[in-house]
Amino acid sequence: MNKVSVIGKRFAIIASLAGLFLAQSCGKGPADGGGDLVGVAGRESWVQTVPYGMVVCPSGTFHMGQADEDVPATQINLNKQVTIGGFYMDETEITNNEYRQFMNVMLEDSVATLGEEYIMTELYPDTTVWVRDFSHHMGDPMMEYYYAHPAFDEYPVVGVDWWAAKYFCEWRTQHMNNWRAENGLWQMPRFRLPSEAEWEYAARGGRDMAKYPWGNPYIRNSKGCMLANFKPGRGNYYDDGFMYTSPVASYFSNDFGLYDMAGNISEWCEDAYYDAAVPIVWDLNPTYYNDDEVRKIIRGGSWKDIAYYLETGTRTFEYQDTSKSYIGFRTVMTYLGRSSGYEF
Repeated sequence: MNKVSVIGKRFAIIASLAGLFLAQSCGKGPADGGGDLVGVAGRESWVQTVPYGMVVCPSGTFHMGQADEDVPATQINLNKQVTIGGFYMDETEITNNEYRQFMNVMLEDSVATLGEEYIMTELYPDTTVWVRDFSHHMGDPMMEYYYAHPAFDEYPVVGVDWWAAKYFCEWRTQHMNNWRAENGLWQMPRFRLPSEAEWEYAARGGRDMAKYPWGNPYIRNSKGCMLANFKPGRGNYYDDGFMYTSPVASYFSNDFGLYDMAGNISEWCEDAYYDAAVPIVWDLNPTYYNDDEVRKIIRGGSWKDIAYYLETGTRTFEYQDTSKSYIGFRTVMTYLGRSSGYEF
């Protein structure tokens, strides 16, 4: 068969398919574009709303890495300019009461099987962390009351490992999108843990190279008040007003409207930990995935940490199946649409 015949045959097939489509549409709908390419008619519009309790982190470029001298680990956090796409982030860490909503649903929906009982055990906050994290420490009152008592409802949930935080994200996604489906709405993007780069970008709040979320270089304001919940000196836990964790949003937010991006509790990120991650990841929405690496990134420092761990560029890790009295999390959601600005 020569080239002309092949072209003619292909044209005949296209013509026949077009005729079939026009016959089915009766000259209306998607094909009725006056011969022009007009797309599929009747598609619903999309407006992504800000989920309750979240704030906008607009797209931008920043210098990821240590903003001050990094004495103990100078080779793991070199500065690198990266670009981050827009996303929403919880304005505070997930609280005990918010996590309790998740656990109540899990209990209601669970089936009385060994497998489900095991899953519930893994998801429930490990309150024994208050006793076993610190030697010769009277942690029994915290173990008994911190998660269970309403006095601590607005405090950040702790004692959950990386896997439990990931499972919470899956549940929250399903919880929202089931409601949206019932009301005839498009699904929202899934909730997830922030990448390390997203977390650091959000912590800086638009202040490139800032040492702390509030800027540089001090940990007290002009009145001498602490700007975060942490350990400012040996044995000095109460100088910031709280011996352990504080209620979320007890201190000023950063310029994105995010609270406790330094201190209170450290927060799980999506990334696996790797000493050389910064130079090898891409410079657009970088994330280091490695299922074989059991160490996962935590960021932000906590109530029991010195100021070094509160710095926006400090990297550290914990094992993914380990829960601690000073590690919790917050979630993010990818923004679908315009890539820059505060308009969304």
